[in-house]
Amino acid sequence: MAKVEGILEEVRSRLNHLETHLEGEISSLRGEISSLRGEISSLRREIYTNFRWTLGVLIPMWVTIILAIVFAR
Repeated sequence: MAKVEGILEEVRSRLNHLETHLEGEISSLRGEISSLRGEISSLRREIYTNFRWTLGVLIPMWVTIILAIVFAR
């Protein structure tokens, strides 16, 4: 009976160690995910800014081409 209790105590000890290790890894993973979300947010802002610049160039270009066609006749 004492041998079974010793084995159970060893299993508890190992499970506690595993639980502590997993909590640390989960915390680390959450930090990495938070960092990635920040980077993704930054990239979204950059893409949005570049999109606005692209539209700012394309729309006047199209208007210029259309006006050139209309007034060429």
